[in-house]
Amino acid sequence: MTVVHGRHDHLRHQQRSLARGRQRPDAWVVVAMQDPAVRDVLAEGQRETGLAADVVDLPADPGAFPLAAARNRGMSRALARGAEVLVGLDVDCLAGPDLVPGYGSAVTGAPDRLWAGPVTYLDPPPPGGYPIDDLASLDAPHGARPAPAAGERVDGGDLRLFWSLSFALSARTWRRTDGFDEAYVGYGGEDTDFARRAGAAGLRMAWTGDARAYHQHHPVSRPPGGAPRRHPAQRPPLPRPVGRVADAGLARRVLRARPGRPAG
Repeated sequence: MTVVHGRHDHLRHQQRSLARGRQRPDAWVVVAMQDPAVRDVLAEGQRETGLAADVVDLPADPGAFPLAAARNRGMSRALARGAEVLVGLDVDCLAGPDLVPGYGSAVTGAPDRLWAGPVTYLDPPPPGGYPIDDLASLDAPHGARPAPAAGERVDGGDLRLFWSLSFALSARTWRRTDGFDEAYVGYGGEDTDFARRAGAAGLRMAWTGDARAYHQHHPVSRPPGGAPRRHPAQRPPLPRPVGRVADAGLARRVLRARPGRPAG
């Protein structure tokens, strides 16, 4: 599942990376926040790659993108399509070749975990663009989070390290969390709150080295923070977000892994 507003080039590159993976997602749900052009971008990408997207349109205030609500809409669409493994991937991220089967295997083996994979922050692309077919050559995972090697998993860890750049969980586990708190509008705080929800539901964090992602470079921006619009019955926000403070206007989407499906 991917959430997007703008970032059309990054979305195109992500579509290519998913299409060239060792296993394609059974369903790729893309939530377009106040961005009707996304449908044309993805239709063009489908003609190139053969990978279709299920686009969900979400009206939004450009000054305060509802990332939490967008993720919930995307996951709900994936569940309606019968998804059993849900993957969230930020629109800035390229999927490593084993991301889909890696998350699928991890979630199937331990469905009561909140799974994450290593994320590499890329330098600006060379003139010919990033090497989609050789992303491993760029591998240098973010040092602030566990980064197991391919074929390795780490069970347990600080839930405050959760970020929505790249994560996965089972359909049943998603329902246990009640999703993201839609009182949050903006970036960062909704991740921290979701980690707290996961902990309250008795979930543990786990990391798989097979689900590697690569964050495409873009200029640093400072969008509106994850300031919640809340009503009195809701919990107070944490003092600071410990997940990512998202960069320019996107969230992410849902994939369902199905064993044995080739990239084609």
